[in-house]
Amino acid sequence: MASVPSLASTVQQRLADGLSAALPEAGAADPLLRRSDRADFQANGILALAKRLKGNPRELATQVVAAIPENDVLREIEVSGPGFLNITLTDAAIVRTLAARAADARLGVPFNESAGTTVIDYAQPNVAKEMHVGHLRSAVIGAAMVEILEFTGETVVRRHHIGDWGTQFGMLIQFLIEHPHELDHSSETEVSGEEAMSSLNRLYKASRALFDSDEEFKTRARARVVDLQAGDERTLALWQRFVDESKIYFYSVFDKLDMDVRDADVVGESGYNDMLAETCRILEESGVAVRSEGALCVFFDDVKGPDGNPTPLIVQKSDGGFGYAATDLSAIRDRVGSLKATTLLYVVDARQSLHFKMVFETARRAGWLNDDVRAVQLAFGTVLGKDGKPFKTREGETVRLVDLLDEAVDRATTVVREKAGKVGLTESEIVENGQYVGIGAVKYADLSTSAARDYKFDLDQMVSLNGDTSVYLQYAYARIRSIFGKAGDRTARAHPELELAPAERALGLHLDQFGEVISEAAAEHAPHKLAAYLYQLASLYTTFYDQCPVIKPEPAREVAENRLFLCDLTARTLHQGMALLGIRTPERL
Repeated sequence: MASVPSLASTVQQRLADGLSAALPEAGAADPLLRRSDRADFQANGILALAKRLKGNPRELATQVVAAIPENDVLREIEVSGPGFLNITLTDAAIVRTLAARAADARLGVPFNESAGTTVIDYAQPNVAKEMHVGHLRSAVIGAAMVEILEFTGETVVRRHHIGDWGTQFGMLIQFLIEHPHELDHSSETEVSGEEAMSSLNRLYKASRALFDSDEEFKTRARARVVDLQAGDERTLALWQRFVDESKIYFYSVFDKLDMDVRDADVVGESGYNDMLAETCRILEESGVAVRSEGALCVFFDDVKGPDGNPTPLIVQKSDGGFGYAATDLSAIRDRVGSLKATTLLYVVDARQSLHFKMVFETARRAGWLNDDVRAVQLAFGTVLGKDGKPFKTREGETVRLVDLLDEAVDRATTVVREKAGKVGLTESEIVENGQYVGIGAVKYADLSTSAARDYKFDLDQMVSLNGDTSVYLQYAYARIRSIFGKAGDRTARAHPELELAPAERALGLHLDQFGEVISEAAAEHAPHKLAAYLYQLASLYTTFYDQCPVIKPEPAREVAENRLFLCDLTARTLHQGMALLGIRTPERL
């Protein structure tokens, strides 16, 4: 089915027609339409137009209104102030548009006509290291952007750029050679993520202690790095064991986060090793990079160090080793050349903004990025504790992500259990809903904050039934579903002939904005805009439910059907919107 034009776009079209009929000399002028608390919409484009045409804005506005033919969409257009138009729609137009949305599986949300291919780089843990609270945001924001972009018709390629290369592997592999049973499993059965991480942790600590205290081991470990980089088979096979063991752990964490991470999408730093030398050669031959004190560098006029001297991007060190820049630039070459990306989206901590600014500018100079291919960093802020400082344990350690998620699920399960009696949930439903509510709470707290801002991690607030939380939205959804159990033989049916109560109008106008909000969230890489929309939807629904009886006291049949229709469309919009944020909506809560 074709997408449904929003009420705003219909009004915009009617006004534009009126403008060109009344003022042909205006050309294609924008009415500048926006939602208003004085009417349904306000248009203030005539002020700018009057300035251009050197006319009186109020008189021009009156001419435009007179030129709009009678129609069944606009109930009233009032000229206000110096030439604003206050526009009120007919109730029938609202209900008819919503009925068209309800008839479509996509709720009338349009596909993006200029959709391309986005390669999104997110959820980047490090091999042989535990995931901590700092890994949360990249995973959660990235997964939501994947869903939102795919829903608008974008081709999305996921990339998890895991840290699986570097000098620390010399130390780890050498230790494993000398202590060959350190990664053995206690049983032949499937290994848990917790067990895999605990052996990696133990091995990491032991090898680090030996490296710091034993000069001979340090020498052997450094020689092992050379073997690894040279592609020695035995060394690579042991390196692969670390990667495989780490993946068992990563996938168990992503599974807790209810995230789909596939093996084919995990392309770590090592995946670009074969391209590094060529990347450097291309940059040097084209003059984008130059040798400075033996290192291959790219310089920028606007990037200076604390001493005021230019700070270069170092692509290759003076000892011949490659830095992160060489890997990141090779990844851009691969994503543009092989994956045919039109957008490269990096969900990476704001503290790496300077690095990415320099990498993107280098790629532009090299011609890998241009007017048709752009790179964007979706930079995110830090997770803070309740005290407003970076989130740490009492001992000052970084908080393990697994502990955080487990605690969120425990808290949420308590909240669900307290209410379970009223709905008659079984024990297995309580446990399952506790997971959906706990993980949903963590994701929503992150996604409802603009990514660029830091946010406070406060579990008590996150699992609260009041305020801007996912639990509030999940309960709103479950409450609507429960109404249909009590509706008897009445069905949800739109009745455009009915007059709408103020709360019905407000809910209807908001439901109609769903497609516009998704387009905006996709174009601006701003999932928090979708979260804010859904919270407002749940709030408007609560007001509607309080003011407009659906079941009791029983309204007239047509009124009941129309209200059930609004309930159903609200539930479907909440369900679809939450799914795009990666949050589940249980049918019963």
